[in-house]
Amino acid sequence: MADKIKEPGFYHSRIKDWPEDERPREKLRKRGADNLSDAELLAILLRAGTGRVTAVDLAKSLLIEFKSLRELAERDIGEYEQYKGIGSTKAITLAAAFEIGRRIAAGARPQRIAVLSPNAIAERYIHLLETVKQEEFRVILLDTANTIIGEQVVTRGSLNMSVVHPREVFKKAIANSAAGIIVLHNHPSGNPSPSEEDRQITKTLSEAGKIIGIQLLDHIIIAGRNYYSFIEHKEL
Repeated sequence: MADKIKEPGFYHSRIKDWPEDERPREKLRKRGADNLSDAELLAILLRAGTGRVTAVDLAKSLLIEFKSLRELAERDIGEYEQYKGIGSTKAITLAAAFEIGRRIAAGARPQRIAVLSPNAIAERYIHLLETVKQEEFRVILLDTANTIIGEQVVTRGSLNMSVVHPREVFKKAIANSAAGIIVLHNHPSGNPSPSEEDRQITKTLSEAGKIIGIQLLDHIIIAGRNYYSFIEHKEL
């Protein structure tokens, strides 16, 4: 990937030599962000190109390589840094921008939201987790009226009984006097079916919740745009 950019073929002229109305930053200011192409928006994030390659040309080459903004958003910092012209600063900027986009897509998340169904919870978190490449395990805290009063990311990475321990899962729930919790994690593989480890974690947390007095209301697995609910499948 490091040799994708052939500088002479991509070189046109420096952006500062372009007509003012065609420079991405000036164009955004005068016409609005919705009038910029994907490459122009990326170029603003990248700030500068490399060698004789402009930021716009670098952005275009990224879109050629990764096919679309969506595909680019699914990559991690390490993959960005492997691309010629994308150093640590540019890679971090891209990762931050795409994470902001995911959070905006998930919508405003006020603390007091009623939980009406597993589908409602799944739809709420699909936008946050559908493109995440590593597993995340989250705990959603609820009060006696089944409204969300908080949440926590317990762990990131491969899930197992040693890292998803009841002590860590219920710690914030106890501190916030939660009446119940919903646990949720993603399957980057795209297959929402629970593994035996997922079932064992669910069983352990359910039993711990009964002892503590904080009910495990559901365990939801997000896989791309799909989900699996333990309560819907009568496994809780």
